[in-house]
Amino acid sequence: MSRNSLIDALISLLGEQNVAVHAQDKSHYVKGWRSGQGDALAVVFPQSLLQYWRVLQACVEADCIIIMQAANTGLTEGSTPASHGYDRDIVVINTLAMDGLHILGEGEQVVSLPGATLHKLEKTLAGYERAPHSVIGSSCLGASIVGGIANNSGGALVKRGPAYTELSLYAKVDENGELQLVNHLGIELGDSPEAILQNLEDGSFDKSITPHTEKASATDYVDIIRDIESPIPARFNADTSRLFEASGCAGKLAVFAVRLDTFEQPEKVKTYYIGTNKAGTLNTLRRHILSNFTHLPEVGEYMHRDIFNISHQYGKDTFLSVAKLGTDSLPKLFAAKGKIDAFCQRTPWLPNYLTDKVMQFGAKLFPEHLPERLREFERKYEHHLIVKMSDAGIEEADAFLPAFFADAEKGEYFECSEREASSAYLHRFAAAGAAMRYQIIHEQHVGDILALDIALPRNTQHWVETLPPELHEKIEKRLYYGHFFCHVFHQDYIIKKGVNPDHVKAEILALLDARGAKYPAEHNVGHLYDAEPQVKAFYRSLDPTNRFNPGVGKMDKHKRNCSCC
Repeated sequence: MSRNSLIDALISLLGEQNVAVHAQDKSHYVKGWRSGQGDALAVVFPQSLLQYWRVLQACVEADCIIIMQAANTGLTEGSTPASHGYDRDIVVINTLAMDGLHILGEGEQVVSLPGATLHKLEKTLAGYERAPHSVIGSSCLGASIVGGIANNSGGALVKRGPAYTELSLYAKVDENGELQLVNHLGIELGDSPEAILQNLEDGSFDKSITPHTEKASATDYVDIIRDIESPIPARFNADTSRLFEASGCAGKLAVFAVRLDTFEQPEKVKTYYIGTNKAGTLNTLRRHILSNFTHLPEVGEYMHRDIFNISHQYGKDTFLSVAKLGTDSLPKLFAAKGKIDAFCQRTPWLPNYLTDKVMQFGAKLFPEHLPERLREFERKYEHHLIVKMSDAGIEEADAFLPAFFADAEKGEYFECSEREASSAYLHRFAAAGAAMRYQIIHEQHVGDILALDIALPRNTQHWVETLPPELHEKIEKRLYYGHFFCHVFHQDYIIKKGVNPDHVKAEILALLDARGAKYPAEHNVGHLYDAEPQVKAFYRSLDPTNRFNPGVGKMDKHKRNCSCC
């Protein structure tokens, strides 16, 4: 099938309005959320599961590369084309329009179609007094459920571990180049692909939950995180125990649906804000809680003073947007922002990142947004920890924390009011975008941003990174924040102007290797990291002809298992 014939076939299947072929229409979908940009023959937007299946058939017949994409909120370029190196045309399939959710039982499980977002799931489950695996995350709103499963995303909730399921419905291309639909949802949907997909989309199936041995969440994570003497991190993308079909597939399958556990909402919660100038204080607190508390925290988010300040100054518009507008409208606003930025890039007389610069200026016109006690702790303490306890865990925390902080040298804490708790979480949420904003606003004076997410061994006690002086001199800002009880950290480095970021990255990764860290921890390899051997083997088993998302994990982008090789 020629290029024009494929485009004609896609338009025939989806209509012209759902096939983007012009550069200005594709630009938002071929550029990563944080970095990376390539090109594609077309970006397509199937509106139903059956259209999705037929698009896959056309792409396989045309022998082109398929890149799966939902919200395009990944941080490692994993849902967009790389800039070069492919041997075939590329079609990007955006799945956001297929955003159905089916509740199973009394809300104990859910079946998610490929475009449904965590935000939509959280709202849907609220009526059942249930909660999803993840809630508002560490980087952006609008992230999809299937995207989280495909990347073993972690999230901020201490007890739930990485996103994981062994129950999914997906399409793959086998070693003979044949497209197959595989139903491992554990739900009877019919025999033919057409019947299966139509019944799934319509919800025409038994929604009761029958006993099954397959996992629909990381049910063993609490035991794993409690093992504080283990030299292995609690969660990381190369953990083979979390690689199963759709889980961890990184777009090497076309996922149509996943089946997941949901979780009971606690009856009551309390948030504690902790400050200290001694890293060892937080280490002792972490080890004690994980070892001795019967009820683990719901949340345990860490911020260093430097990222607190950056988020305060450069994340204010994000904070205010969520606080004032709510979360419903924000995914659409962020999508509109991306399109405006793409337009500015194509218009020579407009500055790059115009929306960021306007939003940064506009945020300054608003009054102070953080409560006074949070700002007071910023002035007093280098290390900040936000801990949320629920139900019986509140009693444990109330008994432990006053005695633990009786020695003022350790630091102090306070119990948050509702506004203080909400502000603390939003401030932490704004951190990742704030680091990017700082680099954008100061682009004339600083170099690139290097963003790493790393998992330290569970037995690590000296968790604060120390860089050699010669490496420290190459970095303008070091920004540390993350999921403290899991020992998963986001480490953003603003490189000094004129310094090669690839060299800095190599030096930092070598130091992390020496510490026994694993990376990436929860955002997957994308096009930025070398996949470990066991991950490469997993990708090859899912996609033997290298049809889906070739090049992730810095692997080969060329066709495999074909007559030419």
